Amino acid sequence: MGCGSAPGVCLLAAVSCCLLLGCRGNITVAVMLPDNPHKYPWALPRVFPAILMAHEDLHGKHGLLLGRTVNILNFSTEDPVAGSCAESRAQVVAVDAKLYIQPDAFFGPGCVYPLASVGRFASHWKLPLITAGGHAYGFDRREEYRTIVRSGPSTTKLGDFANILHTHFNWTSRAVVIFHDRRHDDRPHYFLSEGIYLQLKQEMNVTVEAQPYEDEAKYYKELISFMKERGRIVYICGPLETFLSIMKLFQTEIQDPENYAIFYLDVFAESLMDRKPWQNSDSDWADPISVFKSVFVITYRPPDNPEYKDFQRKLHARALKDFGVHLEPSLMDYIAGSFYDGFVLYAMALEETLAEGGAQNDGINITMRTQNRRFWGVTGLVTTDHKNARDIDVNLWAMTNQETGEYGIVAYYNGTNKELIWSQTEKIHWPSGGPPLDNPPCVFSTDDPSCNDVKLQTFSPSLSSANDASCFCSSPLQMSPPPFLSYFRKLKLEKELAGMLWRIRWEDLQFESPNKYHKRAGSRLTLSQRGSSYGSLITAHGKYQLFAKTGYFKGNLVAIKHVNKKRIELTRKVLLELKHMRDIQFNHLTRFIGACIDPPNICIVTEYCPRGSLQDILENESINLDWMFRYSLINDIVKVGAVQVWIPSNCVLDSRFVLKITDYGLASFRSSCENDGLAQKLWTAPELLIYDRHPPQGTQKGDVYSFGIILQEIALRNGPFYVEGMDLSPKVNM
Repeated sequence: MGCGSAPGVCLLAAVSCCLLLGCRGNITVAVMLPDNPHKYPWALPRVFPAILMAHEDLHGKHGLLLGRTVNILNFSTEDPVAGSCAESRAQVVAVDAKLYIQPDAFFGPGCVYPLASVGRFASHWKLPLITAGGHAYGFDRREEYRTIVRSGPSTTKLGDFANILHTHFNWTSRAVVIFHDRRHDDRPHYFLSEGIYLQLKQEMNVTVEAQPYEDEAKYYKELISFMKERGRIVYICGPLETFLSIMKLFQTEIQDPENYAIFYLDVFAESLMDRKPWQNSDSDWADPISVFKSVFVITYRPPDNPEYKDFQRKLHARALKDFGVHLEPSLMDYIAGSFYDGFVLYAMALEETLAEGGAQNDGINITMRTQNRRFWGVTGLVTTDHKNARDIDVNLWAMTNQETGEYGIVAYYNGTNKELIWSQTEKIHWPSGGPPLDNPPCVFSTDDPSCNDVKLQTFSPSLSSANDASCFCSSPLQMSPPPFLSYFRKLKLEKELAGMLWRIRWEDLQFESPNKYHKRAGSRLTLSQRGSSYGSLITAHGKYQLFAKTGYFKGNLVAIKHVNKKRIELTRKVLLELKHMRDIQFNHLTRFIGACIDPPNICIVTEYCPRGSLQDILENESINLDWMFRYSLINDIVKVGAVQVWIPSNCVLDSRFVLKITDYGLASFRSSCENDGLAQKLWTAPELLIYDRHPPQGTQKGDVYSFGIILQEIALRNGPFYVEGMDLSPKVNM
């Protein structure tokens, strides 16, 4: 059925087909994949049967491309000598295919480097390229890879999962990524781990440090030292045998394993064949259960729909019949299923293009129609984002049986809804009783002055001699956990307040030139100032809504809110507010990154939301607000509950159009005159207007009043107190 390593035969057959039948009436698809089924999940013997099955199901099962013939030709992109993916071979095959058979679409390659080359060619030729491989972060760059559609997993989506996980456990400071990399072939572990590294760094502003390693045992000792010195939340991506070697050394070198959380990226669940990662290893484990209590395994979540089981059965039978390859059921079948769904997705987009008079090789038009799609395939629900990357589900495994050491699923990540769903029957048994701290006091931080003063004996302040200690230890009545624990908590709180970990120095903030700055912050520039008729009551008073200033902190784009104060007095109340803000982690509140108190540059630094404010969205008539989108915005607002300022300009949208509230909290830190503008009072409850200065935290009833006005604005896409046919203007009674 396939060409294997003889692409010339395929080219000759394809040219003959074009001469006899006329290729433009038919649709030609070129499949480009490696041959080795034991090395690559996207190898021809695994994937090509799935594509043929999708092709056979197009007319009858899916009702697509009726009356049209689809010719499928396959080519090998593998170096026959090295037995691995070859970028140069993929380039030659792609150019020859374009020259001789003029394909309407490419399927594959699956390996990253060949896909990068062929993907650039396809974008230049404006031909769609569909793949369930190529999971590298770089394919998110749509300006370079305009026509690539990823119907399978991508490392960016793994990074999204890591963000949700860190938010849940409040790990917002530090993490470590360790990956196996021999710098040849397709570097699978390097590309698989880069999404977690980059997403945590860019989206969460977490300090992430990475360390590669090779096969030699000499690297493992360095990795243990790297963990000790750099982080307690550790991601390891590498072959199972090297991971077990690292964990064996971890067992002997780490004295406090309960203070670590180690996540092994094993997306195809090879370590869980017997539900115990160490089960089939040759390592001499002293007590593997105690070591692996701190170890989690991250895998793709296999589809659970009945159709997928039937697909697997047919896939294995076809691989044996067509290629003589015996396949065992595994998560690698998910990649083949994703190619099947990718073929159906391509056919859906192609049919829509043809129905509107488009060309069958118009890759730009076709791939635009594959964006933001949602349909049911053999792998379950298939959803794609605006970058043509598929959303994926992920399983989180942990040791759920402390006696046998068996692993179970404690949570799974729903990629479509971007939420972590915890098991109702299985739970995490943390060795220390709770999740470890990602930035424990006085371990990594060198700028905390209280660390120099804290000695071991401060945990037992009443002990002044060895006799006292002996008496204390020998008498259970004197060991009073509640007072001791209370003292420890108070000590920890005082250390955190004194450490001022929220503080950002002005010189640590970087700013772009004004021209670049306005281009980046354009979505935050109020549309009222650009000529929109919306919100005339707001713009009548001049300076109500201004664009948010942005800058870079640790390489990440952030929003900078200047505070109208000459200096900040760091009272205990202010310090507690700042600590509380730093501790807050909620999906619908913009993340507080820190504050600058260097006069005269007093400012608050928060997460930057590039989609602008709710007010911007409502004003922008070019944005189609269907009711599902409006309900989604309203639902996001409801999840927040009470905040101190309810106005549309304080409701901002991140890159995924998730609504978040900004400018909340820090009532003592902010300027007393920030809220004096008349425009903001349009959303303020009347009973709060009688105060000279309404309570900064607001009231629940006042929030309900403000929320009602915002509901009306979302429903009508007009300003507050809008009445059709009436032109309202503010009146002030002095």
